[in-house]
Amino acid sequence: MRPPLTLLATAWRLLAVLLLLLAGVGSAAAQEAAAAAPDVGAMSTVAEEQLAPGDAIRIRVFQNPELSVETRILLNGSISYPLIGSIKLAGQNIEQAEESLAKALKAGGFLQNPQITINLLQIKRKQVSLLGEVARPGPYALDRDGTRLSQVLAAAGGIRPDGSSVVIVTGTRLGQPVRYEVNLDLIYLEGRTESDLTLQGGDVIYVNKAPMFYIYGEAQKPGAFKLERNLTFMQALVTAGGITQRGTERNLRVTRREPDGSTKEYYPALHEPVRADDVIFVRESLF
Repeated sequence: MRPPLTLLATAWRLLAVLLLLLAGVGSAAAQEAAAAAPDVGAMSTVAEEQLAPGDAIRIRVFQNPELSVETRILLNGSISYPLIGSIKLAGQNIEQAEESLAKALKAGGFLQNPQITINLLQIKRKQVSLLGEVARPGPYALDRDGTRLSQVLAAAGGIRPDGSSVVIVTGTRLGQPVRYEVNLDLIYLEGRTESDLTLQGGDVIYVNKAPMFYIYGEAQKPGAFKLERNLTFMQALVTAGGITQRGTERNLRVTRREPDGSTKEYYPALHEPVRADDVIFVRESLF
């Protein structure tokens, strides 16, 4: 059974530095050995990840800095590497790719016992698409596992003022299409952090326009307004600047669209909640 990767990396780092110190090599070489040793945190999360076209990687060769490069895997699955030329790495995990490079360098007679470390800098294929009412829509790379919806929205500059707080996420999980509606208000106002969805490559995030309501008649500022969470009709009148001297808050008339597409008129109480697309008419006072 192969030891855990974190233990192997730590042991290899310590052994390399110890051997150099025992041999009387200076501190600069010891530092080089430590730098060339595997990045334990990175290896523990991506060691079993198969490389693919578009992935950005860093290759380091112990005591051979001229062979240490940062590159991106081409569409044909290969990279161009010093001395070797073209070598295919796509489809291999980190450990297999390290072995492939080491074998190629040894077979070419360039190094007798190459010590190679590969770090995955960016997983190109793990991207999400952000659409709709955000400051900077477009594709965003998931640079690490466990990236959450709120982090990608923040990277995109946040939601525009007229954007909805309910975000729609579509994608696949376990080979099946999924669709989530994530209410950001629940995350930040009620502390429901479990609603902050963990994203996966290929997810599409859509931020729709916020629901609106409309006021006309004897209101100070008639027009269209963003529907805030749990807004009442009294608060809606305040949002519109209140009523005019000729208006009255009694007997508000609301035209509301029903689920079947028809419209009906209601006379709501001031404490009742406003619904999306409600059209509120403020009557003129008779006295």
